[in-house]
Amino acid sequence: MDDEFGAGYSRVLSSTLVLAGVGGRTADQALDAGVPPRQVWLALCEVQDVPPERRLGRDIKPR
Repeated sequence: MDDEFGAGYSRVLSSTLVLAGVGGRTADQALDAGVPPRQVWLALCEVQDVPPERRLGRDIKPR
């Protein structure tokens, strides 16, 4: 989340944004309830209109 939204804003989103895709919970609540992180991330991406090409995260080049 930090890569997409920044460290501060990602904390705000995870604790306040209610996601229908994970049962009307925030990301934090969903993770605490055992929802798989990928499902939470994809629900968040849908609500925040993250383009599909950025949903897999930032590419890290091998050393």
